[in-house]
Amino acid sequence: MDLNIFWFLLITILFIGFFFLEGFDYGVGMLLPFLGKNDVERRLITQSIGPFWDGNEVWLLTAGGALFAAFPNWYATLFSGFYLALMLMLVALILRAVAFEFRNKDERAVWRTFWDWMIFIGSLLPGFLWGVAISNIIEGVPIDSHMNYVGGFWNLLNPYALLGGLTFVSLFLLHGAIFLNLRTEGEMRERALKAAKRLWAPAVICVFLFVGLGYFTTDVFGRLGVDPGIAPLGAGVALLLVLWLLQRGHSGWAFCMTGLTIALSTLTIFQGLFPRVMISSLNPAWNLTIYNASSSPYTLTIMSWIAITFVPIVLAYQIWNYWVFRQRLQKPIEHV
Repeated sequence: MDLNIFWFLLITILFIGFFFLEGFDYGVGMLLPFLGKNDVERRLITQSIGPFWDGNEVWLLTAGGALFAAFPNWYATLFSGFYLALMLMLVALILRAVAFEFRNKDERAVWRTFWDWMIFIGSLLPGFLWGVAISNIIEGVPIDSHMNYVGGFWNLLNPYALLGGLTFVSLFLLHGAIFLNLRTEGEMRERALKAAKRLWAPAVICVFLFVGLGYFTTDVFGRLGVDPGIAPLGAGVALLLVLWLLQRGHSGWAFCMTGLTIALSTLTIFQGLFPRVMISSLNPAWNLTIYNASSSPYTLTIMSWIAITFVPIVLAYQIWNYWVFRQRLQKPIEHV
């Protein structure tokens, strides 16, 4: 395995971690205005992800940094082509971060309701736009021979990409509802369980439609063959098991299954892309790959030693953080 493959695998792992972890707090944020019937309940919901949401976003920053350093041409084409969508995502994430800090600074209902809806928007938009972005990456976008994106913003909002956005949102909602069920007690826990059961069917329909249509709009799924392997089959089986586990009171295992669905689905997409990183809809010869989009071997070598040193430290810290705040919340903590 050369360094190009190593960094492609590392970026895959970073995106798996990001979608798994950020997926549930996006889901909780989207559920906030609907499951929280009053200010006390909404504070409880926000505090359920309070110790985690900012740490989860570190995975995105790390993945972006890895893209920039290991595959600068991939980074340049992606961020220039998807500039408006990514700026919209950035604004939404900033609003979301501000909302978490500001909502409890004033006791007026109008103030808190406004910031609660900012958390909703700041969770919905990034989740949806990530689905749109990933769908366009695997479907192909107009890239010329100089690795430049030559399309427009509206090229990105095609039917398959919009379906991808809905798929991500539905899966994150299910993931978040189950997480909220695990983090709370009493009526909120039961309400989250009911929401998870209702969200299961839309998530299943969207995921299977996304994969089914993907066989016609992209080669990422088709090139895996009739027997696509453990990753895509495992993702489908795990998602189907979620409702059965919820009905039998095994919410912890259900959360593991939604997490496994997200992880294996992400792995399937990167597996189908390899060794490409972005597909040109104009000419297959203009695809970006892990070789023509990468940094020099010297840069990859230095970065590999840095990653091997610091990634385990970051993982250890996040595991410790989840362990410390593992208890269920019965009521919101005052002054938080």
